[in-house]
Amino acid sequence: MPARDARTGTDRTRATARRVGGGTKPEAPRLTGDRLVVGTVAPLVRVSGVLLVLAGLVGLAAAFPTYLTVDGEQLRQVRGLGSVLVALLVPAVQLAVGTTLVRRTLPKFGLAYAGVAAALAVGQLLIEVYRGQSSTSRPGVEVLAGEVVLTSGVQVGPGWVLGIVALVLTVLAGATGMAAWGRTVMDDRGPIDGVRSLLAGPAVLLGVATVICLTVPAADVPDELSTDPATGMQTVVTQEGPQALLERPGLALLGGLLLAGALLLCSVVAPSLRPRLAVVGGLLGVAVAVLAAGLGGLRDAASSDELEWTVPGVGLVVLGLAFTALTAVAWRIRRSAG
Repeated sequence: MPARDARTGTDRTRATARRVGGGTKPEAPRLTGDRLVVGTVAPLVRVSGVLLVLAGLVGLAAAFPTYLTVDGEQLRQVRGLGSVLVALLVPAVQLAVGTTLVRRTLPKFGLAYAGVAAALAVGQLLIEVYRGQSSTSRPGVEVLAGEVVLTSGVQVGPGWVLGIVALVLTVLAGATGMAAWGRTVMDDRGPIDGVRSLLAGPAVLLGVATVICLTVPAADVPDELSTDPATGMQTVVTQEGPQALLERPGLALLGGLLLAGALLLCSVVAPSLRPRLAVVGGLLGVAVAVLAAGLGGLRDAASSDELEWTVPGVGLVVLGLAFTALTAVAWRIRRSAG
């Protein structure tokens, strides 16, 4: 029975190669140890991989120079070993996954990751444009690179420009990858089909919880206790803190809505992808984004005496680790099914 299934996949792959055909030489399908068939790989897969690798390299470069200059104060995203690890998380994964696409090994794993990363990057891109270009139109308290600042005067730095370029490259990598998805043959015998609902349910719940946590700053200014010298009574004085995801106006509000919607959509779609490794790639894209957001809040709280780590910030780290565990479960299914 396994041999007949492998031959069927081979015949289907050859037929697809003849239809795509034209001047493209058909590729011989490869049957891996866990019964995964990799056949025709569209040329755009390699283009998507190159764009994702470039996004990773530019993201690495963006972490070190001046990010923004706010009221004369230069802000950098990296100010210690811990902040280096947080800043390099997303670019490092992009480099690793992009390399697999350039080599055209396990293409739909990389394409799924690129598609999810691109969907989430659109909202992040609009938020970053607001921070560097529009935040001075309605000044407010923000947490930028671990500092509590008033955005009454903002000048962009090389780090911000490189960050924008990295996000644009990520969006282009995902768009190119989606164009290549239908023309790329990669399939398996469906070892994950029987447990998709067991992955989809937790993924949706985690996505909803993540959106709720994102609506509150991951690091905030703590309230102060004020003592009345005459009566000795203590009252809580609320200090103005950073703006939440959906409290910002204009492009930032649109970016926040798009980010929340894309995160929910990706949490729903990722477990439904085929083959199994595409599920792994999609869930990995969500896990890395959520974990990076949570660790960013921890970095900000640890690097500033004015900030404290909030419960939603802790929740983002927990949810990121939960998405990572879900990704690992999808990866391990092949062993129990083999």
